[in-house]
Amino acid sequence: MKVVILAGGFGTRIAEANGPKPMVNIGNKPILYHIINYYKKFGYNDFIVALGYKGNFIKKKFKKYKFNIQFVDTGLNTMTGGRVKKLKKYLNNERFMLTYGDGLSNINLSKLLKHHIASKKIATVTAVHPPARFGEIVIKSNRVAEFNEKIQSKQNWINGGFFVFEPEFLNYIKGDQTSLEAEPLTKISKEGLLAAYKHEKFWQCMDTMKDKNYLEELWKKKAPWK
Repeated sequence: MKVVILAGGFGTRIAEANGPKPMVNIGNKPILYHIINYYKKFGYNDFIVALGYKGNFIKKKFKKYKFNIQFVDTGLNTMTGGRVKKLKKYLNNERFMLTYGDGLSNINLSKLLKHHIASKKIATVTAVHPPARFGEIVIKSNRVAEFNEKIQSKQNWINGGFFVFEPEFLNYIKGDQTSLEAEPLTKISKEGLLAAYKHEKFWQCMDTMKDKNYLEELWKKKAPWK
């Protein structure tokens, strides 16, 4: 099964120490390397990386790594859905996995696939709890009963990436300016064709330098995705 990684965005919210966001290092290797290596742990060895911003930079840097990667230029200003649509001829009308080039997790990919197949839906999204951004206070009778610094919400769920798609999902993507998240996923959810795989454990995106530094600290210890 092919694994698609979206790596074409500009990444304007994080300093570009090594070029585009997928090439920002965690430890001494790009976050994109960590993502690919994690999939390989579960036996996935056939990757398609959808390029856009500084795509040649990514291709050049990855020549030294022994991965089976097909790099596809999907355009500088193409939206996420449009990038996936442009990969149609490379996907051979088969089921495929997909994730973003800026997030790490310790999700069990074997269980994700099993869940997707059992659901009989055309797509499955991994649902995760949002990482803590702010603290929380619990007030009772104008008195602070609890003061919690940056606890993770266990009530809400967000899109954590790590998708599984059936080939017919591509029919829901109109063109280059289609956002994967805003249009096709919204539509199939209304049609009852989108399954959710709940992942309660580690997940972290890398949107800011604070996120990068947090991932760096985890790498120095025992990173959950190792």
